[in-house]
Amino acid sequence: MIRKKQSLFILALSVLVALAQCKKDKIKDHTEDENPALVAAGKETFRFDSFGDEEFWSGLLHLDKAIAGANNGGFGPGVSPKTALAVGLKVDAEALPANVVAAIQSGAVSLDDPATTLALLKLNAVVGVKGNFDASGVLKSIGITCASCHSTVDNSFAPGIGKRLDGWPNRDLNVGTIVSLTDNAQPIADLLHVDEPTLRNVLSLWGPGKFAAVLFMDGKALRPDGKVAANLIPAAFGMKGVGLTTYTGWGDITYWNSFVANLEMHGKGNFSDPHLNDATKYPIAAENHFGNVTNNPDLITSKLAALRAYQYSIDAPKPPAGSFDQAAATRGKDIFLNKAKCASCHVPPLFTEPVNNLHTAAEIGIDDFEALRSPTGKYRTTPLGGLFARAKGGFYHDGRFAILDDVVAHYNSQFNLNLSTNEKQDLAEYLKSL
Repeated sequence: MIRKKQSLFILALSVLVALAQCKKDKIKDHTEDENPALVAAGKETFRFDSFGDEEFWSGLLHLDKAIAGANNGGFGPGVSPKTALAVGLKVDAEALPANVVAAIQSGAVSLDDPATTLALLKLNAVVGVKGNFDASGVLKSIGITCASCHSTVDNSFAPGIGKRLDGWPNRDLNVGTIVSLTDNAQPIADLLHVDEPTLRNVLSLWGPGKFAAVLFMDGKALRPDGKVAANLIPAAFGMKGVGLTTYTGWGDITYWNSFVANLEMHGKGNFSDPHLNDATKYPIAAENHFGNVTNNPDLITSKLAALRAYQYSIDAPKPPAGSFDQAAATRGKDIFLNKAKCASCHVPPLFTEPVNNLHTAAEIGIDDFEALRSPTGKYRTTPLGGLFARAKGGFYHDGRFAILDDVVAHYNSQFNLNLSTNEKQDLAEYLKSL
Protein backbone atom coordinates (compact mmCIF):
# COMPACT_ATOMS: atom_id res chain seq x y z
CA MET A 1 0.00 0.00 0.00
CA ILE A 2 1.57 3.23 -1.14
CA ARG A 3 -0.32 6.39 -0.34
CA LYS A 4 -0.39 9.42 -2.57
CA LYS A 5 -1.72 12.83 -1.60
CA GLN A 6 -4.23 13.41 -4.32
CA SER A 7 -7.86 14.28 -4.59
CA LEU A 8 -10.53 11.74 -5.36
CA PHE A 9 -11.05 13.53 -8.66
CA ILE A 10 -7.44 13.09 -9.69
CA LEU A 11 -7.51 9.47 -8.53
CA ALA A 12 -10.64 8.76 -10.56
CA LEU A 13 -9.15 10.48 -13.59
CA SER A 14 -5.90 8.50 -13.30
CA VAL A 15 -7.85 5.25 -13.11
CA LEU A 16 -9.79 6.13 -16.25
CA VAL A 17 -6.58 7.00 -18.08
CA ALA A 18 -4.99 3.77 -16.87
CA LEU A 19 -7.92 1.68 -18.02
CA ALA A 20 -7.90 3.39 -21.40
CA GLN A 21 -4.19 2.70 -21.72
CA CYS A 22 -4.71 -0.93 -20.70
CA LYS A 23 -7.37 -1.30 -23.39
CA LYS A 24 -5.04 0.26 -25.93
CA ASP A 25 -2.17 -2.01 -24.87
CA LYS A 26 -4.39 -5.07 -25.10
CA ILE A 27 -5.36 -4.24 -28.65
CA LYS A 28 -1.79 -3.38 -29.63
CA ASP A 29 0.25 -5.96 -27.80
CA HIS A 30 -1.68 -8.72 -26.11
CA THR A 31 -4.47 -9.99 -28.35
CA GLU A 32 -2.25 -12.71 -29.75
CA ASP A 33 -1.48 -13.90 -26.22
CA GLU A 34 -4.96 -15.42 -26.04
CA ASN A 35 -4.22 -17.83 -28.90
CA PRO A 36 -4.63 -21.32 -27.35
CA ALA A 37 -1.84 -22.79 -29.46
CA LEU A 38 0.55 -20.05 -28.33
CA VAL A 39 -0.44 -20.54 -24.69
CA ALA A 40 0.11 -24.30 -25.01
CA ALA A 41 3.53 -23.76 -26.53
CA GLY A 42 4.40 -21.35 -23.74
CA LYS A 43 3.33 -23.88 -21.13
CA GLU A 44 5.71 -26.43 -22.64
CA THR A 45 8.50 -23.84 -22.66
CA PHE A 46 7.81 -22.75 -19.08
CA ARG A 47 7.83 -26.30 -17.75
CA PHE A 48 10.40 -28.11 -19.84
CA ASP A 49 12.66 -25.83 -21.91
CA SER A 50 16.18 -25.35 -20.55
CA PHE A 51 17.22 -23.03 -23.42
CA GLY A 52 20.47 -24.97 -23.69
CA ASP A 53 21.60 -24.11 -20.16
CA GLU A 54 22.99 -27.64 -19.66
CA GLU A 55 26.38 -26.30 -20.71
CA PHE A 56 26.47 -24.23 -17.51
CA TRP A 57 24.75 -26.46 -14.96
CA SER A 58 26.38 -29.69 -16.14
CA GLY A 59 29.30 -28.72 -18.35
CA LEU A 60 30.66 -26.17 -15.88
CA LEU A 61 29.13 -26.94 -12.48
CA HIS A 62 28.77 -30.73 -12.90
CA LEU A 63 25.46 -30.77 -11.05
CA ASP A 64 24.41 -33.84 -13.02
CA LYS A 65 27.31 -35.75 -11.46
CA ALA A 66 26.47 -34.40 -8.00
CA ILE A 67 22.87 -35.59 -8.37
CA ALA A 68 23.84 -39.04 -9.65
CA GLY A 69 26.43 -39.74 -6.96
CA ALA A 70 29.46 -41.99 -7.08
CA ASN A 71 27.38 -45.18 -7.33
CA ASN A 72 25.74 -43.92 -10.53
CA GLY A 73 28.72 -42.52 -12.39
CA GLY A 74 28.97 -39.18 -10.59
CA PHE A 75 30.69 -38.02 -7.43
CA GLY A 76 29.85 -37.82 -3.74
CA PRO A 77 26.80 -39.31 -2.04
CA GLY A 78 24.36 -38.18 -4.72
CA VAL A 79 20.98 -36.51 -4.24
CA SER A 80 18.19 -38.76 -3.02
CA PRO A 81 14.53 -37.77 -3.34
CA LYS A 82 14.50 -36.98 0.38
CA THR A 83 17.48 -34.67 -0.06
CA ALA A 84 15.95 -33.08 -3.13
CA LEU A 85 12.69 -32.42 -1.31
CA ALA A 86 14.61 -31.05 1.67
CA VAL A 87 16.21 -28.35 -0.50
CA GLY A 88 12.84 -27.41 -1.97
CA LEU A 89 12.70 -29.32 -5.24
CA LYS A 90 9.22 -30.59 -6.07
CA VAL A 91 7.83 -33.70 -7.74
CA ASP A 92 4.94 -33.64 -10.20
CA ALA A 93 2.64 -36.44 -9.04
CA GLU A 94 0.76 -36.39 -12.33
CA ALA A 95 3.94 -37.45 -14.15
CA LEU A 96 4.20 -40.62 -12.07
CA PRO A 97 2.83 -43.86 -13.58
CA ALA A 98 0.44 -45.87 -11.41
CA ASN A 99 3.03 -48.55 -10.72
CA VAL A 100 5.53 -45.97 -9.48
CA VAL A 101 2.90 -44.40 -7.24
CA ALA A 102 2.08 -47.83 -5.80
CA ALA A 103 5.76 -48.60 -5.27
CA ILE A 104 6.32 -45.33 -3.42
CA GLN A 105 3.26 -45.89 -1.26
CA SER A 106 4.29 -49.45 -0.40
CA GLY A 107 7.87 -48.50 0.36
CA ALA A 108 9.21 -50.67 -2.46
CA VAL A 109 10.96 -47.60 -3.90
CA SER A 110 13.57 -46.04 -1.65
CA LEU A 111 13.39 -42.30 -1.27
CA ASP A 112 16.89 -42.40 0.21
CA ASP A 113 18.50 -43.67 -2.99
CA PRO A 114 19.86 -41.26 -5.66
CA ALA A 115 18.93 -43.89 -8.24
CA THR A 116 15.29 -43.07 -7.47
CA THR A 117 16.00 -39.42 -8.25
CA LEU A 118 17.38 -40.48 -11.62
CA ALA A 119 14.24 -42.50 -12.26
CA LEU A 120 12.11 -39.43 -11.46
CA LEU A 121 14.20 -37.33 -13.84
CA LYS A 122 13.62 -39.88 -16.60
CA LEU A 123 9.88 -39.39 -16.03
CA ASN A 124 10.21 -35.58 -16.26
CA ALA A 125 8.71 -35.54 -12.79
CA VAL A 126 11.17 -33.25 -10.99
CA VAL A 127 9.62 -29.81 -11.39
CA GLY A 128 11.95 -27.43 -13.19
CA VAL A 129 14.82 -29.88 -13.66
CA LYS A 130 15.37 -31.51 -17.06
CA GLY A 131 17.44 -34.70 -17.18
CA ASN A 132 19.09 -35.80 -20.41
CA PHE A 133 19.96 -39.48 -20.68
CA ASP A 134 21.87 -41.53 -23.24
CA ALA A 135 20.51 -44.64 -24.95
CA SER A 136 21.69 -46.84 -22.10
CA GLY A 137 19.87 -44.75 -19.51
CA VAL A 138 22.91 -42.95 -18.07
CA LEU A 139 22.38 -39.32 -17.02
CA LYS A 140 24.47 -37.14 -19.33
CA SER A 141 23.39 -33.65 -18.26
CA ILE A 142 20.75 -31.63 -16.47
CA GLY A 143 19.23 -28.26 -17.23
CA ILE A 144 16.85 -26.02 -15.33
CA THR A 145 13.63 -24.41 -16.56
CA CYS A 146 11.44 -21.48 -15.55
CA ALA A 147 9.40 -23.85 -13.40
CA SER A 148 12.28 -24.52 -11.03
CA CYS A 149 11.70 -21.18 -9.29
CA HIS A 150 8.21 -20.25 -10.44
CA SER A 151 6.23 -23.43 -9.80
CA THR A 152 5.44 -25.52 -6.79
CA VAL A 153 3.00 -28.37 -6.06
CA ASP A 154 -0.14 -28.74 -3.96
CA ASN A 155 1.32 -31.49 -1.71
CA SER A 156 -1.69 -33.67 -2.52
CA PHE A 157 0.40 -36.86 -2.60
CA ALA A 158 2.94 -36.03 0.10
CA PRO A 159 4.90 -32.95 1.21
CA GLY A 160 6.67 -31.70 -1.89
CA ILE A 161 4.83 -34.13 -4.17
CA GLY A 162 1.57 -33.20 -5.88
CA LYS A 163 -0.07 -31.43 -8.79
CA ARG A 164 1.84 -28.55 -10.33
CA LEU A 165 0.98 -24.99 -9.36
CA ASP A 166 2.56 -23.00 -12.17
CA GLY A 167 3.31 -19.37 -11.48
CA TRP A 168 3.52 -19.88 -7.72
CA PRO A 169 6.91 -18.91 -6.29
CA ASN A 170 8.83 -21.85 -4.85
CA ARG A 171 9.64 -20.34 -1.48
CA ASP A 172 11.08 -23.68 -0.31
CA LEU A 173 13.74 -23.77 -3.02
CA ASN A 174 17.22 -23.32 -1.58
CA VAL A 175 19.07 -22.20 -4.69
CA GLY A 176 22.29 -21.46 -2.83
CA THR A 177 22.49 -24.94 -1.35
CA ILE A 178 21.74 -26.54 -4.72
CA VAL A 179 24.45 -24.54 -6.49
CA SER A 180 26.85 -25.47 -3.67
CA LEU A 181 26.60 -29.11 -4.72
CA THR A 182 29.12 -28.33 -7.44
CA ASP A 183 32.70 -29.58 -7.20
CA ASN A 184 33.72 -26.67 -9.43
CA ALA A 185 32.59 -23.41 -7.86
CA GLN A 186 35.80 -21.61 -8.83
CA PRO A 187 34.48 -20.19 -12.14
CA ILE A 188 31.65 -18.42 -10.30
CA ALA A 189 34.07 -17.23 -7.62
CA ASP A 190 36.34 -15.87 -10.35
CA LEU A 191 33.39 -14.11 -11.98
CA LEU A 192 32.68 -12.31 -8.71
CA HIS A 193 36.37 -11.78 -7.84
CA VAL A 194 36.18 -13.67 -4.55
CA ASP A 195 37.70 -16.91 -3.31
CA GLU A 196 35.69 -20.11 -3.35
CA PRO A 197 35.09 -20.34 0.44
CA THR A 198 33.67 -16.80 0.37
CA LEU A 199 31.37 -17.73 -2.50
CA ARG A 200 30.11 -20.83 -0.73
CA ASN A 201 29.48 -18.80 2.42
CA VAL A 202 27.41 -16.28 0.46
CA LEU A 203 25.40 -19.06 -1.17
CA SER A 204 24.66 -20.52 2.27
CA LEU A 205 23.27 -17.17 3.41
CA TRP A 206 20.55 -16.95 0.77
CA GLY A 207 18.27 -19.49 2.44
CA PRO A 208 15.00 -20.98 1.16
CA GLY A 209 12.98 -19.04 -1.37
CA LYS A 210 15.61 -16.39 -2.11
CA PHE A 211 17.90 -15.65 -5.01
CA ALA A 212 20.40 -12.84 -5.62
CA ALA A 213 19.92 -12.08 -9.31
CA VAL A 214 21.64 -8.70 -9.31
CA LEU A 215 24.70 -10.11 -7.52
CA PHE A 216 25.90 -11.33 -10.91
CA MET A 217 25.57 -7.81 -12.30
CA ASP A 218 27.04 -5.60 -9.55
CA GLY A 219 28.85 -8.05 -7.24
CA LYS A 220 27.09 -6.81 -4.10
CA ALA A 221 26.55 -9.83 -1.87
CA LEU A 222 25.58 -7.91 1.27
CA ARG A 223 23.44 -4.92 2.10
CA PRO A 224 24.98 -1.92 3.91
CA ASP A 225 23.51 -3.25 7.16
CA GLY A 226 25.40 -6.53 6.70
CA LYS A 227 22.37 -8.63 5.79
CA VAL A 228 22.48 -10.82 2.70
CA ALA A 229 21.40 -9.04 -0.48
CA ALA A 230 19.03 -11.71 -1.78
CA ASN A 231 15.39 -11.25 -2.71
CA LEU A 232 12.35 -13.48 -2.49
CA ILE A 233 11.52 -15.51 -5.58
CA PRO A 234 8.52 -13.62 -7.02
CA ALA A 235 5.22 -14.97 -8.29
CA ALA A 236 4.70 -15.38 -12.04
CA PHE A 237 0.89 -15.35 -11.91
CA GLY A 238 -1.55 -12.46 -12.31
CA MET A 239 0.84 -10.60 -14.60
CA LYS A 240 -1.47 -9.75 -17.51
CA GLY A 241 -1.75 -5.97 -17.74
CA VAL A 242 1.11 -5.36 -15.30
CA GLY A 243 3.67 -3.20 -17.06
CA LEU A 244 6.78 -3.83 -14.97
CA THR A 245 7.35 -7.31 -13.65
CA THR A 246 10.18 -7.03 -11.13
CA TYR A 247 10.43 -5.58 -7.64
CA THR A 248 12.34 -2.57 -8.95
CA GLY A 249 10.90 -2.27 -12.44
CA TRP A 250 13.75 -3.54 -14.59
CA GLY A 251 11.40 -4.11 -17.52
CA ASP A 252 8.30 -5.77 -18.92
CA ILE A 253 7.72 -9.50 -18.81
CA THR A 254 9.41 -10.26 -22.14
CA TYR A 255 12.50 -8.27 -21.21
CA TRP A 256 12.80 -9.99 -17.83
CA ASN A 257 12.20 -13.46 -19.25
CA SER A 258 15.05 -12.84 -21.68
CA PHE A 259 17.25 -11.40 -18.93
CA VAL A 260 16.72 -14.43 -16.71
CA ALA A 261 16.95 -17.05 -19.46
CA ASN A 262 20.25 -15.62 -20.71
CA LEU A 263 21.97 -14.24 -17.61
CA GLU A 264 20.61 -16.26 -14.67
CA MET A 265 19.66 -19.63 -16.17
CA HIS A 266 22.64 -19.33 -18.53
CA GLY A 267 20.67 -20.38 -21.57
CA LYS A 268 21.87 -19.82 -25.13
CA GLY A 269 20.18 -16.78 -26.65
CA ASN A 270 20.61 -13.17 -27.69
CA PHE A 271 20.18 -10.36 -25.18
CA SER A 272 20.93 -6.65 -25.20
CA ASP A 273 20.65 -3.99 -22.51
CA PRO A 274 22.98 -0.93 -22.61
CA HIS A 275 22.41 -0.36 -18.88
CA LEU A 276 24.63 -3.34 -18.17
CA ASN A 277 27.56 -1.70 -19.95
CA ASP A 278 27.88 0.77 -17.05
CA ALA A 279 31.10 -0.44 -15.43
CA THR A 280 30.56 1.72 -12.37
CA LYS A 281 27.09 0.49 -11.54
CA TYR A 282 27.34 -3.03 -12.98
CA PRO A 283 31.04 -3.94 -12.94
CA ILE A 284 30.49 -7.71 -13.21
CA ALA A 285 28.04 -7.36 -16.09
CA ALA A 286 30.20 -4.86 -17.96
CA GLU A 287 33.35 -6.94 -17.57
CA ASN A 288 31.59 -10.02 -18.92
CA HIS A 289 29.65 -8.22 -21.70
CA PHE A 290 26.26 -9.24 -20.27
CA GLY A 291 24.73 -6.20 -21.95
CA ASN A 292 25.34 -7.68 -25.39
CA VAL A 293 24.97 -11.46 -25.45
CA THR A 294 24.83 -13.33 -28.75
CA ASN A 295 24.55 -17.02 -29.55
CA ASN A 296 24.06 -18.90 -32.78
CA PRO A 297 21.65 -20.56 -32.73
CA ASP A 298 19.55 -18.37 -30.45
CA LEU A 299 17.51 -20.83 -28.37
CA ILE A 300 15.55 -18.20 -26.42
CA THR A 301 14.20 -15.25 -28.39
CA SER A 302 11.76 -17.14 -30.61
CA LYS A 303 10.10 -18.65 -27.52
CA LEU A 304 9.51 -15.44 -25.59
CA ALA A 305 6.13 -14.60 -27.13
CA ALA A 306 4.69 -18.01 -26.24
CA LEU A 307 6.22 -17.86 -22.77
CA ARG A 308 4.57 -14.49 -22.17
CA ALA A 309 1.23 -15.83 -23.42
CA TYR A 310 1.33 -18.72 -20.96
CA GLN A 311 2.32 -16.51 -18.05
CA TYR A 312 -0.47 -14.08 -18.92
CA SER A 313 -2.90 -17.00 -18.88
CA ILE A 314 -2.09 -17.81 -15.24
CA ASP A 315 -4.53 -15.90 -13.04
CA ALA A 316 -3.71 -15.04 -9.46
CA PRO A 317 -5.07 -17.89 -7.31
CA LYS A 318 -7.96 -17.36 -4.94
CA PRO A 319 -7.34 -17.98 -1.23
CA PRO A 320 -8.78 -21.23 0.15
CA ALA A 321 -12.06 -21.15 2.02
CA GLY A 322 -11.62 -20.50 5.70
CA SER A 323 -8.22 -18.87 5.32
CA PHE A 324 -9.52 -15.43 6.26
CA ASP A 325 -12.38 -13.83 8.18
CA GLN A 326 -14.97 -12.83 5.55
CA ALA A 327 -16.78 -10.27 7.70
CA ALA A 328 -13.51 -8.62 8.70
CA ALA A 329 -12.36 -8.64 5.07
CA THR A 330 -15.52 -6.84 4.01
CA ARG A 331 -14.83 -4.12 6.56
CA GLY A 332 -11.20 -4.11 5.51
CA LYS A 333 -12.11 -3.48 1.88
CA ASP A 334 -13.81 -0.24 2.84
CA ILE A 335 -10.69 0.81 4.76
CA PHE A 336 -8.50 -0.15 1.78
CA LEU A 337 -10.55 1.98 -0.62
CA ASN A 338 -11.24 4.93 1.65
CA LYS A 339 -9.56 5.70 4.97
CA ALA A 340 -6.20 4.09 4.20
CA LYS A 341 -6.29 5.12 0.51
CA CYS A 342 -4.41 1.96 -0.47
CA ALA A 343 -6.22 1.97 -3.82
CA SER A 344 -4.47 5.20 -4.76
CA CYS A 345 -1.64 2.99 -5.99
CA HIS A 346 -2.95 -0.56 -5.64
CA VAL A 347 -5.69 0.11 -8.19
CA PRO A 348 -8.22 -2.73 -8.58
CA PRO A 349 -8.46 -5.10 -10.37
CA LEU A 350 -4.70 -5.42 -10.92
CA PHE A 351 -3.93 -3.84 -7.54
CA THR A 352 -1.07 -1.85 -9.05
CA GLU A 353 -0.99 1.22 -11.28
CA PRO A 354 -1.39 -0.06 -14.84
CA VAL A 355 0.64 2.80 -16.36
CA ASN A 356 3.30 4.21 -14.02
CA ASN A 357 3.86 2.03 -10.98
CA LEU A 358 7.26 3.17 -9.73
CA HIS A 359 7.89 4.97 -6.44
CA THR A 360 10.93 6.20 -4.56
CA ALA A 361 12.10 4.53 -1.39
CA ALA A 362 11.22 7.69 0.52
CA GLU A 363 7.61 7.47 -0.63
CA ILE A 364 7.16 4.01 0.81
CA GLY A 365 9.33 4.53 3.85
CA ILE A 366 12.11 1.99 3.35
CA ASP A 367 15.80 2.08 2.40
CA ASP A 368 16.80 2.56 -1.23
CA PHE A 369 19.52 -0.12 -1.47
CA GLU A 370 17.70 -2.51 -3.80
CA ALA A 371 16.05 0.29 -5.78
CA LEU A 372 19.39 1.90 -6.59
CA ARG A 373 20.69 -1.41 -7.96
CA SER A 374 18.11 -1.20 -10.75
CA PRO A 375 18.08 1.09 -13.79
CA THR A 376 14.97 2.82 -12.41
CA GLY A 377 16.25 3.67 -8.93
CA LYS A 378 12.72 3.01 -7.65
CA TYR A 379 10.40 0.31 -6.34
CA ARG A 380 7.41 -1.06 -8.21
CA THR A 381 3.93 -1.15 -6.71
CA THR A 382 3.43 -4.87 -6.18
CA PRO A 383 0.17 -6.44 -7.47
CA LEU A 384 -1.70 -7.89 -4.50
CA GLY A 385 -3.64 -10.80 -6.03
CA GLY A 386 -2.86 -14.18 -4.50
CA LEU A 387 -0.92 -12.85 -1.53
CA PHE A 388 -1.58 -16.07 0.40
CA ALA A 389 0.42 -18.02 -2.21
CA ARG A 390 3.52 -15.90 -1.61
CA ALA A 391 3.30 -15.40 2.13
CA LYS A 392 6.07 -17.85 3.03
CA GLY A 393 9.28 -15.95 3.61
CA GLY A 394 7.59 -12.65 4.30
CA PHE A 395 6.56 -9.63 2.26
CA TYR A 396 8.37 -6.97 0.25
CA HIS A 397 11.22 -7.80 -2.07
CA ASP A 398 13.43 -9.11 0.71
CA GLY A 399 10.82 -10.48 3.11
CA ARG A 400 11.50 -7.78 5.68
CA PHE A 401 7.90 -7.88 6.90
CA ALA A 402 7.12 -11.35 8.23
CA ILE A 403 3.32 -11.12 8.08
CA LEU A 404 0.67 -8.84 6.58
CA ASP A 405 -0.01 -7.29 9.96
CA ASP A 406 3.54 -5.94 9.87
CA VAL A 407 2.97 -4.44 6.41
CA VAL A 408 -0.20 -2.72 7.59
CA ALA A 409 1.56 -1.43 10.71
CA HIS A 410 4.36 0.00 8.57
CA TYR A 411 2.02 2.00 6.35
CA ASN A 412 -0.13 3.06 9.26
CA SER A 413 2.98 4.67 10.70
CA GLN A 414 4.47 5.89 7.42
CA PHE A 415 1.34 7.75 6.34
CA ASN A 416 -0.15 8.60 9.74
CA LEU A 417 -3.33 6.74 8.90
CA ASN A 418 -4.46 6.58 12.54
CA LEU A 419 -6.00 3.16 12.06
CA SER A 420 -7.34 1.53 15.19
CA THR A 421 -6.23 -1.95 16.20
CA ASN A 422 -9.46 -3.40 14.82
CA GLU A 423 -9.13 -1.47 11.56
CA LYS A 424 -5.60 -2.74 11.06
CA GLN A 425 -6.76 -6.29 11.66
CA ASP A 426 -9.65 -5.86 9.21
CA LEU A 427 -7.35 -4.44 6.57
CA ALA A 428 -4.98 -7.41 6.95
CA GLU A 429 -7.92 -9.79 6.54
CA TYR A 430 -8.94 -8.03 3.32
CA LEU A 431 -5.42 -8.42 1.95
CA LYS A 432 -5.61 -12.13 2.77
CA SER A 433 -8.82 -12.34 0.73
CA LEU A 434 -7.30 -11.02 -2.50
